[in-house]
Amino acid sequence: MKNNIYKIIELTGTSSTSIEDAISQAIKRAGKTLKNLCWFEVVETRGNITKGKIHHWQVTIKVGFALEG
Repeated sequence: MKNNIYKIIELTGTSSTSIEDAISQAIKRAGKTLKNLCWFEVVETRGNITKGKIHHWQVTIKVGFALEG
């Protein structure tokens, strides 16, 4: 069994649709430049309110990926 080494980065995804979409947007964008994405952890959830309704979500996540080599 291989012993992997992981790096953790912190990202904030945004969405006007949902928390889940904000997370998906952050992971999708990270996947364009990072390899071996393995897991994520929600660190913080925020939102913007306009006229008494949720207008925008911001979700900060930690993303772990395995280092190559």
